[in-house]
Amino acid sequence: MRKYAVGLMSGTSLDGVDAALVSIEGNGIDTKVNLIEFCSLDISTEMRDKILRASHPDTSDVALITSLNMELGDLFSSAVSEVLKKSNFTDNLDFVASHGQTIYHMPKGVNGYVPSTLQIGDPSRIAYDHNTQVVFNFRAMDIVAGGDGAPLVPFTEFILYRSEIKTRLLQNIGGIGNVTIIPKNASISDISAFDTGPGNMMMNAAVFYYYSEEYDKDGLYASKGALIQSLFDELCTIPYLMEKPPKSTGRELFGEDFVKTICDQYMNADDVIYTLTKFTAYTIAKSYRDFVFDHLEVDEIVLGGGGAYNPSLVEMIQSYLPEYTVLVQEDLGFSSDAKEAIAFAILGNETLSGCPSNVPGATGAFENVVLGQIQPRPRIK
Repeated sequence: MRKYAVGLMSGTSLDGVDAALVSIEGNGIDTKVNLIEFCSLDISTEMRDKILRASHPDTSDVALITSLNMELGDLFSSAVSEVLKKSNFTDNLDFVASHGQTIYHMPKGVNGYVPSTLQIGDPSRIAYDHNTQVVFNFRAMDIVAGGDGAPLVPFTEFILYRSEIKTRLLQNIGGIGNVTIIPKNASISDISAFDTGPGNMMMNAAVFYYYSEEYDKDGLYASKGALIQSLFDELCTIPYLMEKPPKSTGRELFGEDFVKTICDQYMNADDVIYTLTKFTAYTIAKSYRDFVFDHLEVDEIVLGGGGAYNPSLVEMIQSYLPEYTVLVQEDLGFSSDAKEAIAFAILGNETLSGCPSNVPGATGAFENVVLGQIQPRPRIK
């Protein structure tokens, strides 16, 4: 039976809330999904500042997180309204699947804290405004099952990108970079994935520091800069880059505080942005050479997420991988912008079908589990 759903994604880059309206049929490997409409609702500077304050132990507090949880629910509901309006949608909306906004991600547990993660943006507002059920809080069950709670998109990438003749690396470049490895003719147990390191996060933070802009549009600032070799060499020694997968990371390592300490030391903005862009490209290529190419012959490397629209970054990735052709989602007929929002619509559909959708080879979980929680439709139709 065909369902209509909206997938919502608000990532660590904090540049907007992505909403994808899709039609979806079946589940598991038989899933068929069609993108009807996509939009991205800007996150205001005020909201961005609140999220950053709530995400940092030194500036967060209980009242801030509690209030922000409801405020983000309102914002996510507005994103649903916007994509429905843009598409002139008049049918019944069967469900919304919301990733939420990550406030803190601590999959290993440190300093006496247990492995945990927190995504906020209360689903009650979405359910109330649109009188539909909402699937949310996808990451916690995987952590309970011994995983990192990330990355979660590999299951959806297996469904959408599996090929009988090509081995593909799907590199998402959101706030954090992550790669999904899909061998040719793979089964779900053959899939693996891990976070390669920073995606847009460090670049965006530097652009905001120097220019009060959200991101480096078209890679313009990076294209005018030059490499700061000493900074680049120092960044390349970060221990996370040497850790073996499965692994995940986030703002706690590559976030705004770390970037601020860098920017405070250098006056030439474009040189810093160039260096951070090159570092991001380096971490992607290094991850492949250290953990993929030694045991797998790869046919295609496909970039997605906002970073796929940064020509400077794409060119640098290609220069690090001259023996490979680097593609973007659009080369395969998909949307780089909508990719993760569509992914959560698929994950929500699996939850409502009662089917597991984590990939232990990606998250490190002990077993396959059904992800997410469900906010029921608040009113009888």
